[in-house]
Amino acid sequence: MTGSRPLEPEGAAARAVGREPPAARTADAASPAPLDETMSEPILKNAHAALDITIEGIDALKTSLHEGPLAAAFVRAIRLLQDLKGRLIISGVGKSGHIGRKLAATFSSTGTPAHFVHPTEASHGDLGMIGAEDALLALSWSGETSEFANMIEYTQRFGVPLVAITAGENSTLARAARVALVLPQIREACPHNLAPTTSTVLQLALGDALAVTLLAEKGFRPDDFRIFHPGGKLGARLRYIHQFMHAGPELPLQPLGTPMSDALIKMTEHGFGTLGIVDPETGELKGIITDGDLRRHMSPHLLSQKVEEVMTRNPITARPDDIASSALQLLETHRITVIFVVENGRPIGVVRFLDLLRGGIA
Repeated sequence: MTGSRPLEPEGAAARAVGREPPAARTADAASPAPLDETMSEPILKNAHAALDITIEGIDALKTSLHEGPLAAAFVRAIRLLQDLKGRLIISGVGKSGHIGRKLAATFSSTGTPAHFVHPTEASHGDLGMIGAEDALLALSWSGETSEFANMIEYTQRFGVPLVAITAGENSTLARAARVALVLPQIREACPHNLAPTTSTVLQLALGDALAVTLLAEKGFRPDDFRIFHPGGKLGARLRYIHQFMHAGPELPLQPLGTPMSDALIKMTEHGFGTLGIVDPETGELKGIITDGDLRRHMSPHLLSQKVEEVMTRNPITARPDDIASSALQLLETHRITVIFVVENGRPIGVVRFLDLLRGGIA
């Protein structure tokens, strides 16, 4: 027809003109190409070299924190930030700015309120975001970033503590800082020693070390952490045991002295694969019966026995205010699938591995 596209050759005709049919092209594209070791060797060699240089940088940083002025400066920085009444303002330009934004998020989520202010925006009104009780953490590898001029002047004028992370020991930024955290001079992982690579890793590592050390010094606990991480898998792992447990009428319990014939009926009714055995007077948990106990005591006389003859004494238990991930650890460590939750020695609930799995813990 006039104006229509020419028909593409298909099948044998397509192969005759040097083209593969569409189906063949799709199948080939979906199949991974075999690894050519000769061609891949230089690729992996470059990757390994970059990682080796980065590891050298981290080792140099670790050594500096053991010896020399960086160790003492780190302690001073922690003491300063630990007593901070306001917020930690973090700032940087370029790649240092990207690291600064990440660090602001880390500090904020671990008990040290922080936010990022770009030096250029600070010169156009955002200096007003820095209060008299705040502190400034400035990141600059050279320590001569010109955009910091107004922020440095502001901190000196209003007495805002300035902590610097820089490799420029005698730089403008280091000299202006109340505490200068001077990083070791290292090679960049970039083969031309130009693109910020190892240097940004060191900034990130030292910043994270500050955040984690502050977390420990402030006594920041997992339940505090949960306040700032309510969502996702991490939030689920920081929920409490009592939020997952089966309680009340669902609780499979029988008193000491119960015949196994009755115990088996109770155990089957609840379907947890376990039965808690309690003291009839105090209500305290004295043992549990599991499917494994039944197999170990299988005999013609099983149904006529008392529960205390079959039960496992001193069972593994959890508390209602335990973090859910700790219950998961107990289940995995002891290779069990269900655990009783006790309070003052009395069972108040039961949690299965399946409950934690459905809740996003496992």
